[in-house]
Amino acid sequence: MSSPLDLRARRLLRTLIAQHIRDGEPVGSRTLARASGLDVSPATIRNIMADLEELGLLSAPHTSAGRVPTAQGYRVFVDSLLQTEPLADAELAQLRSRIAPGAGTQALLSNASELLSAMSQFVGVVTVPQRAQFAFRQIDFVPLDGQRVLVILVFTDNEVQNRIVSTRRAYSAGELEQTANYLNAHFAGRPLAEIRASLVRELRDTRSEMERVLSAAVDISEQALDADAEDMLLSGQTRLMGLHGLSDMDRLRELFEAFSRKREILALLERCTRAPGLRVFIGEESGLAPLGGCTVITAPYASQGRTLGVLGVIGPTRMAYERLIPIVQATASLLGEALNPESTAP
Repeated sequence: MSSPLDLRARRLLRTLIAQHIRDGEPVGSRTLARASGLDVSPATIRNIMADLEELGLLSAPHTSAGRVPTAQGYRVFVDSLLQTEPLADAELAQLRSRIAPGAGTQALLSNASELLSAMSQFVGVVTVPQRAQFAFRQIDFVPLDGQRVLVILVFTDNEVQNRIVSTRRAYSAGELEQTANYLNAHFAGRPLAEIRASLVRELRDTRSEMERVLSAAVDISEQALDADAEDMLLSGQTRLMGLHGLSDMDRLRELFEAFSRKREILALLERCTRAPGLRVFIGEESGLAPLGGCTVITAPYASQGRTLGVLGVIGPTRMAYERLIPIVQATASLLGEALNPESTAP
């Protein structure tokens, strides 16, 4: 915000927003005078509130003499007035118990999404890391009917994926075993995207007895080693129904349609993946019309210095920022730790 606020205005704005978050009602000058602890008259407070309204930080509902914060007011509050506290021991223990090393990646992501929703009472969201970011530990092939092969991929994060692929020709069980042995011996511990590129390069360069094995590996890998499309897990969408500020049915329908389509919200979260640290989008800052009445708090989760995805909460602009920001940050930190390959190794 370009216009600096003096200490009295900052204190009144912080007090008003905290009061409004707490009870959901417009805040009047008399209530604000008592809650702020400032030794000034209600008339002086009314003048300061009028100034804050003129700056676009407060608005006055038609049916009330009190004021409520605008999206711009919340932005000033989050950027310069908010005082966050470390997560309570009980909440941190709850997170640690559900996001612990040893579980598969999918279970950890699901737990994180559900915990974020339960602890915020809003929507919890977690993007799913692309499989290309994880190294595989072992691969096996099982011949099916015709030219179809069952591919069993075991990743270093303990996830197991079964994929059925169609090949250019039928392969015998012996050919598939030889191909799997070659891939396990030469490529275990490397990400999928690297493996395909190396196989194609080696096939181009070789003219040896290994050409048949490499040709089979390239054929199968075209589908078997493709990275999954990025996706996300959402929990608690129905918690938004009936919330103050999100009660308009047309707006709520647009929001649920955006959750169903996913692509716009995924694009927003992808922007967060590329930016370090916690992000808070208030109202129209997200650039998504269905989220115009919402706040999105996100934080990236990373393992061994590599960002794997983003998690966060989506709720109304009237939310307890001082509580939810530490929850999002702690969840991101614990999820990254749990996904560390050294933590998940058997």
